[in-house]
Amino acid sequence: MKIEHILEKGSGRLNEDAVVLEKNLYGVFDGASSLDNDLFDGDKTGGLIASSTASHIFSKNHFPLLQLGCQANQAILSKMMAQQVDLNRRHSLWSTSAAVVRLHKNTLEWLQTGDSYIIVIYTDDSYKVLLEQEDHDYETLMMLKKIKSCQALEFKLQVKKIRANMNKTYGVLNGEPDALDFVNSGSLPLNHVKTILLFTDGLQLPSSTPEKKRCFDRFVTLYQKLGLTGLKNHIRKVESLDPEIQHYPRFKCHDDIAAIAIHP
Repeated sequence: MKIEHILEKGSGRLNEDAVVLEKNLYGVFDGASSLDNDLFDGDKTGGLIASSTASHIFSKNHFPLLQLGCQANQAILSKMMAQQVDLNRRHSLWSTSAAVVRLHKNTLEWLQTGDSYIIVIYTDDSYKVLLEQEDHDYETLMMLKKIKSCQALEFKLQVKKIRANMNKTYGVLNGEPDALDFVNSGSLPLNHVKTILLFTDGLQLPSSTPEKKRCFDRFVTLYQKLGLTGLKNHIRKVESLDPEIQHYPRFKCHDDIAAIAIHP
């Protein structure tokens, strides 16, 4: 079995993504800070603490993934309470997405929540996205395509509106009991599986027109042509050609990236 991984900071001061590479368990996590922009433990953001907390829990690799997801969610709640975060202000909550797999002899156990992804590529070059879902940022990105400014009040109010929908219309691990209703999990046979890709949304291809439900055809084609590092370099190059975010709607020039390619 061959494992490749990337953990790379984007344009922000800190990398709020995290990875787990623990025996037969692999995961990626994308933390999101509160909209208050508060710092904790000196200079850590809530998103960084959320993703690192979840990755630490999953790295224990000693319970079913769903149980580890429950423990990670509870651990994030405990960390917020210790820092006296106002849990009644939903935009103050820390959160993280997660995409985690555990490999057994003939099967793949998986868990996913939020906008981190798992794609299985087969030996005939077909692929399967383990959870197809609508992009909860679609409406926000369409607005950004029009106004072309992350500083506009209209945009900031839209971000706050979407953040208020955590664990109502989309899932994240943020300490709320309802987070578990949005955790997806399952298993599938490893027969004819060539590659398993796990990645946070920083590895997604820039698009001039946001998609409500993402199509990964070109993504998979480019991955198979360029490899994981080559795909990442391609994305960074395209983003660098649009530093002011005028052509490809997104929240920053370069997002953090956590990605793992597993070749069973």
